[in-house]
Amino acid sequence: MNKFIKAGFAGLFLSFATVLSACGGSSTSTDTTVAMASEAVYPVTVGDLTLDAQPMRIISLSPTATEMLYAVGAGAQVVAVDEYSNYPEEAAALGTMLSGFEPNIEAISGFTPDLVIASYDPGTLVEQLGALNIPVFIANAATSIDNVYEQIEQIGLLTGHADTAVQLAAQMKTEIEAAIAGVVPPVEPISYFYELDNTLYSVTSNTFVGQIFNLFGLRNIADNVESGNDYPQLSAEVVVSSDPDLIFLADTKCCNETAATVAARDGWGGLKAVTNNHIVELDDDVASRWGPRIVELVVAIRDAVAMVVAGS
Repeated sequence: MNKFIKAGFAGLFLSFATVLSACGGSSTSTDTTVAMASEAVYPVTVGDLTLDAQPMRIISLSPTATEMLYAVGAGAQVVAVDEYSNYPEEAAALGTMLSGFEPNIEAISGFTPDLVIASYDPGTLVEQLGALNIPVFIANAATSIDNVYEQIEQIGLLTGHADTAVQLAAQMKTEIEAAIAGVVPPVEPISYFYELDNTLYSVTSNTFVGQIFNLFGLRNIADNVESGNDYPQLSAEVVVSSDPDLIFLADTKCCNETAATVAARDGWGGLKAVTNNHIVELDDDVASRWGPRIVELVVAIRDAVAMVVAGS
């Protein structure tokens, strides 16, 4: 995988064990207790992080956190974002282009933030910003959909938008449950190949994205391909021999892959997914983030499953 792909999926799928300072850090483990309030009343505490006042100058070093911030109504408080935060348009328009993978402490502190949100600590981010009295919230990669709801509510609480965050999480849950309920289970499990990039890296059912597919009872051809590796690189021969019912492309932006380019691959023209036109072109960003837009991914999977069931 190229550097961009590796960096993006490291941020999405890996769990990072981070030692957090009392003045700055917080993890988002499932046992974190978050007290919800009807109004923005401070101080508020999430994990080890306590904010004495509502943050009005927020920096996001995570594309997912950026989407969450704007979705809960904290967009006006965001003063800078990382280079991959391209959604919503208001975030991209900031043009700040900070790095979440190699954070520049001087550049970050230059925005005089009163809260920094990152998906992980790549080194001593929490320690260095803590020394400058800049609080940091580590919004770790979600490991489940429930974890997504929890993180949205945590960010809402920290930023003074608890009620909106709770409502958003509830709406997402309702929409996801409706999407799952709207699919008639197939007689035989539908198989699929999920393509991360055009060198055929994929994910297993153990990953966050894999768990979303599990909600529909699908069979992942990448499972058990490489023992102990949940992000295996498949060979073209493995994909062809597995002959999946569905192919999901999460590399339409990074690699310009389409149903047409897949069909043109040597030996792929006869695959069921190709001949039945069951190739799903996903938005890379939606597929690689665990924020509010995961509902779009769930709906895309639902529609694909319904399409296969209807044709069987």
